[in-house]
Amino acid sequence: FLGLKPLKTSGGGGGEPQASYLRLPTITANVVRSGGGRGVMTVETGIDTPDAALRARVARSAPRLRAAYAAVVLQSASALLPGMPPDVERLVAQLQAATNTVMGRAGARLLIGTVMVV
Repeated sequence: FLGLKPLKTSGGGGGEPQASYLRLPTITANVVRSGGGRGVMTVETGIDTPDAALRARVARSAPRLRAAYAAVVLQSASALLPGMPPDVERLVAQLQAATNTVMGRAGARLLIGTVMVV
């Protein structure tokens, strides 16, 4: 599925990826940098879904999730003032709301990797 990479491990230790984690492709959007130049906002996302049935549904819904995330990141990038950092807490809340909307219920927890503006 479009770059989906389920991560599986045999045990549970500190910091090891779990079988319930599904990494999604990186989302990007254009931003205006200080000085008027163009830049790119990059957001790495993944979803933790302990429930196996919901996890299968998340995998099938990956294109819809990616589209919803792209819309959220685009909106966040367009509202970003030149030279200012993104509001990561607000971005996470909006991406989680998009996840819940696409999935039709709560249970799939959005995880953020790197949020970067270059």
